[in-house]
Amino acid sequence: MTSQLLVSRPYFDTRAVSQQGALPPRSPESLLKENIYQSSGLATAGYRSAKYTPDEWTARNNSTFYQAALDRDTAHRIRYESKTLNAETEAKAQRCQAEGTRHLGERLQDIYFLRSELQQHIEELTAETEQLLGLKRRLEKALEATEIPYAIATDNLTCRERRLGPDLVKDEVEEQLLKEVELIRSIQALLKKTLSQAIDQIRANRDAKQTLEMDWSDKFQAYNLDVQCGRYNNNSRDTQNHPNSAKFQDHVTNRESWLQFTQGNLALAGREEQASRELRQLVENVLQDTAEDLRAQCAAVDNAFSCRCGELNEAKAQLELHLAQILEETGAQERNIKALRQALHDKKAPMRVAESRLYDRAQRPKMELCRDGPQIRLVQEVGELTSTIEALQGKLAEAQQSLRCLEDTRMALEKDISCKMNSLRIDVDKCMAHRLRYPTALTLSGY
Repeated sequence: MTSQLLVSRPYFDTRAVSQQGALPPRSPESLLKENIYQSSGLATAGYRSAKYTPDEWTARNNSTFYQAALDRDTAHRIRYESKTLNAETEAKAQRCQAEGTRHLGERLQDIYFLRSELQQHIEELTAETEQLLGLKRRLEKALEATEIPYAIATDNLTCRERRLGPDLVKDEVEEQLLKEVELIRSIQALLKKTLSQAIDQIRANRDAKQTLEMDWSDKFQAYNLDVQCGRYNNNSRDTQNHPNSAKFQDHVTNRESWLQFTQGNLALAGREEQASRELRQLVENVLQDTAEDLRAQCAAVDNAFSCRCGELNEAKAQLELHLAQILEETGAQERNIKALRQALHDKKAPMRVAESRLYDRAQRPKMELCRDGPQIRLVQEVGELTSTIEALQGKLAEAQQSLRCLEDTRMALEKDISCKMNSLRIDVDKCMAHRLRYPTALTLSGY
């Protein structure tokens, strides 16, 4: 009977035997076929059981011994390698963690430095904006203050249009007033333009400050996160596993772009700060120059008014002097006319006497009516009296004409004096008194 019909041998580990070459490796198919014909129990009674042979027993023991030694060596090697790997991995993990902590510290220093720079520029932009706001208020006050000089100048021009007659001239005062009006208009345009520039710069400063504040806020949050990360250690209880956190995200920036972004913001803030400082200096110069120009023009107008009033007072004094002389001459001429009329009246009686004598002697009879000495003398007397009366009448006419001229001159002088008084009243009481309300240099500078 073959061994296939007997009870199957107990299965033993064939790994060592196959490794030594004592037994060939058995495939799963052969094992399956062998199991089909295996049997046990009462069916084998009375037959010789299939047992190991001594060689097989020895081979099995040898394979068991070899497998045990091999397993011990493998376990020893694995334990040694595991211990070495544990030490290496522990050192590597600590080294990597220390390296990560060091990088976090360097990153914190970079963030802190840039955040300090951002904070400094934010404070500088805030200060610049506050100073520009103060200058903006000064510009608004200065622009409002120019309305008073403009109203004064235009009112002076309107008042001086009410001058009378020959005093309605385009004198130095009017020219200076026109220059003042033109100067005020140009200064108002300049102040409006400067105010617009200040408003634009304030808006630019605020935009740059907002950009810096957003960048500062991001860095503040990143700094706190990195500080929290730097505090993590192996004993931290608030750490968790995040398997996908080690993957680089597509939207993450690199260090160069991160640094370039902040440096760009700082450069923008620096440009706005420089522009703000230059604009503040410009506004200061504009306010100072405009105030000085207005005050200088105001002094020029006041000086022109003073000179003109002096000229008017001098002209008025001369007119009054001539008027007094004319009045005196008028009185003398009136007395002269009265004397001439009296002289004419006095010549009437001698003329009547002489004419009566001639008339009576013309009644002499016959030969008595001769041209004797008395007759000739009476004729001469009448002729002399006639020429005297004619001369007196001519002189009386001249005196009367002179008196009329003196009266006309008196009226003209009085009219001129009235014009001068009206002009003086306009220039002194209206214009110069109104100009006392002219703003000071500090008010014109926006204070």
